[in-house]
Amino acid sequence: MFKKGVSFVLFMTEIVGVGPVKRYGTRYGRTNRFKAAQIEFDQRKPQKCPFCLKDKAKRTSLGVYECSSCFSKFAEDAYFIGQTKKMAEKV
Repeated sequence: MFKKGVSFVLFMTEIVGVGPVKRYGTRYGRTNRFKAAQIEFDQRKPQKCPFCLKDKAKRTSLGVYECSSCFSKFAEDAYFIGQTKKMAEKV
């Protein structure tokens, strides 16, 4: 399985995974890693600004967003803009 003289570290760098969750390696289970990947992908993509209604708002820190179009800075939900309202409508 391992080639003679090749360290284990070289094999750990070749892990095939989903984007940012490659850093977890084989820890925490497949389902938890894929859920974390989905959350991280969604929170990093541009979101709709509630003031100018353009998809230009980026998350700068936990619950703080900044729009690059209208330069407004506002607080919303921790990971996504407006997810609490969408979840309440589903229930």
